[in-house]
Amino acid sequence: MSRLGKVWQLPAPREDEEFEWRSVVRVGRQVPFGYSQDPNDVDILRPISNELELLEEAKKYLKQYSYRDVSAWLSEQSGRYISHVGLMKRVKIERKRKREASIQRHLAEKYKAALEKAKKLEEERLGGRDLKSNTDNLHQRVA
Repeated sequence: MSRLGKVWQLPAPREDEEFEWRSVVRVGRQVPFGYSQDPNDVDILRPISNELELLEEAKKYLKQYSYRDVSAWLSEQSGRYISHVGLMKRVKIERKRKREASIQRHLAEKYKAALEKAKKLEEERLGGRDLKSNTDNLHQRVA
């Protein structure tokens, strides 16, 4: 593929993974694809596992097909309409959240290591200069 002779191959997704879909709090006006409104509470969205699993499969097809084709397939398979723009927004938001979560985890690890180093330095010394202990000063005055 490239001049270096390296071939990059993505690992195949594992088929044995099974997800447990959870309810979410409604924040927008529309009910997103893969969820339905809870009949007892209008602010809670219940997952529709079939639609969410089809959506995960549709994301894999986006590597080969257009958003229009994948949204048409998804609408046909699920029986619930989703436009190509709606699919694109959903995928874009999920990618953004995943990337931000990864960055936050990386920064948390970095700050944790820096905090440990700072505590170690504080234990070793006080301020920018070292203080002599009072017992050494007493022995020097007596002698």
